[in-house]
Amino acid sequence: MGRIFETRKHRMFARFAKMSQAFNRVRKEIEIAVKAGGIDPKTNSRLRMAIQNAKSVNMPKDRIDAAIKRASSKDTSGYSEISYEGYGPYGVAIMVECATDNPNRSVANVRHLFRKYEGSLGSSGTISFMFEHKALFKIYRTLVADAEEFELDLIDFGLEELTVEDDFTYIYTTFEDFGMMQKALDEKNIEINSSEFQYIPTNYKELSEEQYNEVIVLIDALEEDDDVQSVYHNATTA
Repeated sequence: MGRIFETRKHRMFARFAKMSQAFNRVRKEIEIAVKAGGIDPKTNSRLRMAIQNAKSVNMPKDRIDAAIKRASSKDTSGYSEISYEGYGPYGVAIMVECATDNPNRSVANVRHLFRKYEGSLGSSGTISFMFEHKALFKIYRTLVADAEEFELDLIDFGLEELTVEDDFTYIYTTFEDFGMMQKALDEKNIEINSSEFQYIPTNYKELSEEQYNEVIVLIDALEEDDDVQSVYHNATTA
């Protein structure tokens, strides 16, 4: 699972090629987290996650502080989190997560892109049952002296899978165990490079390379939309 989803993560950060896009997305994460749980990252695990992700894309501290301040302002309505579900070309299941201050604009844009690239937007529940909601923590490999021992230590905190690839160790938990795992890593003084929630498919739609590339055209178009935070799909190729 680690290799597949780190590949997705590389695709995600490819869309962050422009620094302004990266900052815009993590700023929304911060504002949503503050609205949901307050301005103190010690008691707001989601805000801690958002701040970690902001640092991972080199967002300056003053920009992070400004986003927190903006979100705590009474005259700021903030963003709504909305998920859209549909099918892309060849019946590929696609989930789109948005953070938007204008839901009408977001749904119109997403629907347009599905139609443009031979897909169809469905209603809530259309394909969500085909995915599991997971949490992923990314830490530097050098922080873990013994991966096997470290894996055993984390089982009681909800660990589902641990993989080591290149310079990083990846820790997967259920969505519900996110806070417990985050607390465990904090107590062990393990610095978290980044963390996120993911929708992981329970089955895959195998396509030819040509078909897969057609699907990726739609995925890329969705990821370029300013309201879109993440896109998940179940397409794979041999």
